[in-house]
Amino acid sequence: MVGLSRHRRCGPIGVDIGSRSIKLVILNSDSTEIREAVRWDLPAASDDPTTRTPRIVQALGQAREGRDFRGRDAVLCLAAGNVFVQNIRVPQCTGDELRQVIHAEAASRIAFDAAETELRYLEADNVRQGDALRREVILLACPRPAVQHLLDVADGAGLTPVAIDVEPTAMLRCYSAQFRREADQQMRVMFVNVGASITTALIARGDHPMFIKRVDFGGNLLDESVARSLKMKLAEAAALRRHNGDRRADRRDPEIARGIDQATRPLLDRLAHELSMCIRYYSVTFRGEPLSRIVLGGGEATTALADALHERLDVPCELGNPLRVFQPSALPGRIGQWDIATGLAMRTAN
Repeated sequence: MVGLSRHRRCGPIGVDIGSRSIKLVILNSDSTEIREAVRWDLPAASDDPTTRTPRIVQALGQAREGRDFRGRDAVLCLAAGNVFVQNIRVPQCTGDELRQVIHAEAASRIAFDAAETELRYLEADNVRQGDALRREVILLACPRPAVQHLLDVADGAGLTPVAIDVEPTAMLRCYSAQFRREADQQMRVMFVNVGASITTALIARGDHPMFIKRVDFGGNLLDESVARSLKMKLAEAAALRRHNGDRRADRRDPEIARGIDQATRPLLDRLAHELSMCIRYYSVTFRGEPLSRIVLGGGEATTALADALHERLDVPCELGNPLRVFQPSALPGRIGQWDIATGLAMRTAN
């Protein structure tokens, strides 16, 4: 979202700071090989930045210690909760006129002080509204203090930020690199990143974003529901749900699986409803080819979740593999958790 020009001779470190962990990825200079990657769990803490920021800085240092993260250049990512995202429709115009129209439209929509806001937009496509042809754009805005916070974190960790990005564009950059055939560029795909606290949904044509929405859904809600339903401590419920989700279906304890399913079904129904509304908006607005599939990523991406979404949405849903085009092509833990960090590491400064 914010480009900081700087010459560099090797790939930057992609820094994905989540609510539970940080993930770091660095690629070789031609982005064909993973040079180093690590996930580092963050200690439980309040959202108070005076305590959370030092913990992140410390974790970044510990995660890199003794590993092959060469250089200090880094691409960081704004937390999803700090970014306002909305598709808006504006009159047909270009250049400075388009920017002025979007800034005027944004002033009536965002809750941040306009003078203290970083504003960017992505042009989606021309759309028909009645008899008029208008321009669909994706508005991205965040308060400047959120950007400054990332810069302070980077400075404290001894990193040099070459860019600050947002989750949707990092996710799309990661997966679109795998689909380079001409036929792939014409397909409409929904990419869904399900994290601990936030889900990001993005519909794209090839590598061109058309719709983005943030959904307040994540693993934390699922853990809390399982803890309430099964009368367990939260940490125990989280461990039980993760252990069950990572096992093959034929090796899961039927009673445990049934209890988890009953506890989480209403939440999964809600997620599916939110995603179905995204698909409906896309279909009504762009009136183009239907979605070919859903690609599921993030730390909560499992076969069981992919099956649940396929069943509820009647669209093929597959687990994303953000490392498919790299060597090595496997990292510890759920593979989907690496999509944002990998997409950040692939970014060039601009």
